[in-house]
Amino acid sequence: MNADKNACALGTDSQYVELAVEVFAMLADATRVRIVLALREGEMAVGALADVVGKSPAAVSQHLAKMRLARMVSTRQDGTRVMYRLENEHARQLVADAIFQAEHALGGEPAHHRVANHTAQRSAS
Repeated sequence: MNADKNACALGTDSQYVELAVEVFAMLADATRVRIVLALREGEMAVGALADVVGKSPAAVSQHLAKMRLARMVSTRQDGTRVMYRLENEHARQLVADAIFQAEHALGGEPAHHRVANHTAQRSAS
């Protein structure tokens, strides 16, 4: 019985709670959230990311270095360029959920509910 409780990473006594807090701290920066949003569709070079997020390549490189150490992004060499991509789908989902939660904070029906409702209505017809 005790082994089953320890196997659940979502328990209140999980060994991962402190690491999860570090993940939230890593994403507690608007530029890093924008980088995750930009990388949702696939890999990008620093210069392209800098253009998308509206920051200098040097600033984006510093953020990417921290995100790489946190294993949120990984790299691939493409000739002389370094291409960045999300390490897995979890950072993308965390950011999406945070954006959706932010939409709820504004009151009314959030945009993500309107899209879901519209899709459900189209499927029903």
